[in-house]
Amino acid sequence: MMFGLGGRKHEELSAAELADLLAEGRALVVDVREPDEFAAGHIPGAQNLPLSRFSPERLPVAGKRRLVLTCLGGKRSGMALDRCRAAQATVDTHLAGGFGAWTAAGLPVER
Repeated sequence: MMFGLGGRKHEELSAAELADLLAEGRALVVDVREPDEFAAGHIPGAQNLPLSRFSPERLPVAGKRRLVLTCLGGKRSGMALDRCRAAQATVDTHLAGGFGAWTAAGLPVER
């Protein structure tokens, strides 16, 4: 959901919603944490594009899938989405609560 003033400025998916989209092959996850964090555990199939080197032009082509950004808790993915908005990129969605919410939901982790 997108909200106006005082609310969230990017669309957010819950861990369960993202898990469903991934199971249906309808999402591509880009994790903006640093490589050491990503290597320690990430959403299965996620690609790593660290915020320290993030540029909307470097995002993978998602085809018909929805591109969803994630980080540990949602702050860095929101910052990456701000960069996407400034560059007029079409990606506008991230995982609410980030990887922390994913693991708290007991969803699978790839290392």
